[in-house]
Amino acid sequence: MDYREHIPRREFLRTLGHTAAGAALLSSAGAFAAGESAKVPDLVVVHGEDPTAITRKAVEALGGMSRFVSKGNVVVVKPNIGWARRPTQAANTSPEVVAAVVAMAFEAGAKEVKVFDNAVNNPQATYQTSGIQDAAKKAGATVKFCDPRFFKEMDIKGQSLKTWPVYTEAVECDCLINVPVAKHHSMSRLTLAMKNHMGIIGGDRGKWHASFNEWLCDFTAFIKPTVKLTVLDAYRVLVRNGPTGGSVKDVEPVHKVVAGIDQVAVDAFATSFFKTPQGAPIQPTEIGWLVKAKERGIGEIDVSKLTVQQLEA
Repeated sequence: MDYREHIPRREFLRTLGHTAAGAALLSSAGAFAAGESAKVPDLVVVHGEDPTAITRKAVEALGGMSRFVSKGNVVVVKPNIGWARRPTQAANTSPEVVAAVVAMAFEAGAKEVKVFDNAVNNPQATYQTSGIQDAAKKAGATVKFCDPRFFKEMDIKGQSLKTWPVYTEAVECDCLINVPVAKHHSMSRLTLAMKNHMGIIGGDRGKWHASFNEWLCDFTAFIKPTVKLTVLDAYRVLVRNGPTGGSVKDVEPVHKVVAGIDQVAVDAFATSFFKTPQGAPIQPTEIGWLVKAKERGIGEIDVSKLTVQQLEA
């Protein structure tokens, strides 16, 4: 996966300026463009006991946050904050993972980092109980509840989903970083990176269920240009009774983070964190929306075709 496909080299060089620090960056950028980009994996999977450390190492191994965030950018970090559950219940993204992504965005030069989600439960209770509100604020983020006035009917232009209300701040930012949690879901079987986008839509989300696979692919294709990075939290994985969970008996301590640009590929890899009733890892080809995403060219689900770097932190 070539860095130059995402940020044109000429545009990158213009941002460097003429300072000594810029000259140093220019030298490294030249080396990157000369062939070092081939060393950057498609996916990075980091295992460790510290969720902050594994998040940082995953992004760094993918090329660093400055690959995705430039000085002065307005960045949206979109976790799952849907449920009034504690971090140990694994229904929401781990607060440490969210805080680490926020901090790295600021370190890369972001002017502002916003964190929000269209919560299912009461937003005040959800943001507080999840631990994300406090953690993200301490990292410097602007944490806000979704304002109904900011949902705007947008042209999705999908094969099935033509228009839908979308939260404007999620599409008008310079960089959207998708930070989902990996968990079981009673309707879609799993909820990972692609489904996490349902937290930036309004309207009656229940209407999606009848055509879920098609609509989710349509919306993923629509939002794809804005999503510069996906950091999937699999530190604690809710393997049963999702999406709300409740019992820590349904949570497995996987202690991993998966980072990548192709959110379909991230989801395909993350299916391996879950098992069939027979005890075998779930395959990407068993998940309808992933199969359709592959068929439509939105991303890759054949993990054997990907360069996956697995690290310890």
